[in-house]
Amino acid sequence: MSNQVKNIEFYLEPADNNRLSSLCGPFDDNLKQIERRLGVEVAHRDNWFKVTGNQITAKAAVDILKSLYVDTQPVKGKAQDIEPDNVHLAITEANCLEQDMPNVWEKEVFIKTRRGVVKPRNPNQSQYVANILTHDISFGIGPAGTGKTYLAVAAAVDALERQEIRRILLTRPAVEAGEKLGFLPGDLTQKIDPYLRPLYDALFEMLGFEKVERLIEKNVIEVAPLAYMRGRTLNDAFIILDESQNTTTEQMKMFLTRIGFNSKAVITGDITQVDLPRGARSGLRHAIEVLSNVEEISFNFFKSHDVVRHPVVARIVEAYEAKEEQERQEKVAKQKARQQAAEQQDSGS
Repeated sequence: MSNQVKNIEFYLEPADNNRLSSLCGPFDDNLKQIERRLGVEVAHRDNWFKVTGNQITAKAAVDILKSLYVDTQPVKGKAQDIEPDNVHLAITEANCLEQDMPNVWEKEVFIKTRRGVVKPRNPNQSQYVANILTHDISFGIGPAGTGKTYLAVAAAVDALERQEIRRILLTRPAVEAGEKLGFLPGDLTQKIDPYLRPLYDALFEMLGFEKVERLIEKNVIEVAPLAYMRGRTLNDAFIILDESQNTTTEQMKMFLTRIGFNSKAVITGDITQVDLPRGARSGLRHAIEVLSNVEEISFNFFKSHDVVRHPVVARIVEAYEAKEEQERQEKVAKQKARQQAAEQQDSGS
């Protein structure tokens, strides 16, 4: 049974005080994070460790400690530091925060680039990548930090390097989040470049700065505002529409109908971060309603527990989600109260 308490004792080899110190962190902070997040107890003396917890989380904690210890292997004679975010990612990858959740994914998927292999860090990311690889149009919807944009760029780079497509196109709507594009220097493409920085950063990481610059010069990689998509048909391309929650319904329809033969499109966005003018309907919200039953289109919805940045980011997202849900319920209650008052007034007259 998964709830049965289990003690697992093991040694980390080779014994190295510097590596062990890096693994445990200052004042054993890394071990405390594992204990707190997985609900286990970790005891240690030198390179001897004992983990106490239920079968699933205890085994996961042991695997995490062994994996992180491998990551401390010295480079140029110096043990590599294990930071709190390394521990957070290792725990997220283990997929065992819920005690009865099996630590397996249906199938392993990954993306290869020249700079290395990009692996999903949780089951939802794994399904997202699988959907991108098997669908012509994929939606990735959820809060910041869930990897939806990064994984889309990785899939695009992989497809380009395997010559499945001939170019990558990155786009987003020209909607400001509290800022004015008009005050920025340059033409519209130059104005929008800063807003596409996450896409550029992912490209630079996977291909290198110089190669990305060369591919942009050759129009193999194209960065364009969404408005420039009108009237085009995009064949042999991998198209990424970022920040799609800020499209209008007309813009979303226009974008989706630009996709040509042998092309893929990934649409990413966060429906809780709409910057459209009041009264304008988000094209992303509308697409979810209209296209959810189209078999050729996949939808992946990420939640706060899918965040793979600093643990506090997930808690921030959860706090905002809870507040928004509270406000939604209060709004519904007020509407119901007004309706009941109106009905009582009608019945009394």
